Amino acid sequence: MLKIISLLLWSALIAPPQQATKIVVKKSDHTLTLYHDQIKLQSYKVSLGSSSGPKQQAGDRKTPEGLYVVDAKNPSSKFHHAFHLSYPNAQDVARAKKLGVDPGGDIEIHGQMNSLAWLGPMARHVDWTAGCIALTNDEIDAIWPIVPIGTPVEIER
Repeated sequence: MLKIISLLLWSALIAPPQQATKIVVKKSDHTLTLYHDQIKLQSYKVSLGSSSGPKQQAGDRKTPEGLYVVDAKNPSSKFHHAFHLSYPNAQDVARAKKLGVDPGGDIEIHGQMNSLAWLGPMARHVDWTAGCIALTNDEIDAIWPIVPIGTPVEIER
């Protein structure tokens, strides 16, 4: 019996981490939370775009709001590692068209600029991105293996 219990404990210690099935970003709380189905896996404080409100057009430095997916992973980003998001979605394109502006693109969840990685968690005290969602490099490393391409991302006000 002791052998079976030991084996179960050992299996739990070496079990692979749960894959994320959804990411929720709450801009008002500056949080990014990973879920596996309805189970919260982990939550992180993040830095966002340096302007408030939902993204309207290219260059406005705002983080978008809406439903997106991780559509690519860049392991060699100038921001350490980066998950590219499917911004703009159909609603973003329609809104930009109505306003007569370019909706922009290249929105990511990423780490810190490689040359400024030494700032670590201190960088969270300022919204410094051009509309992206930023974690520390250690945090992006922690989620890198458990966030597959195709993961839904919900960005809320």
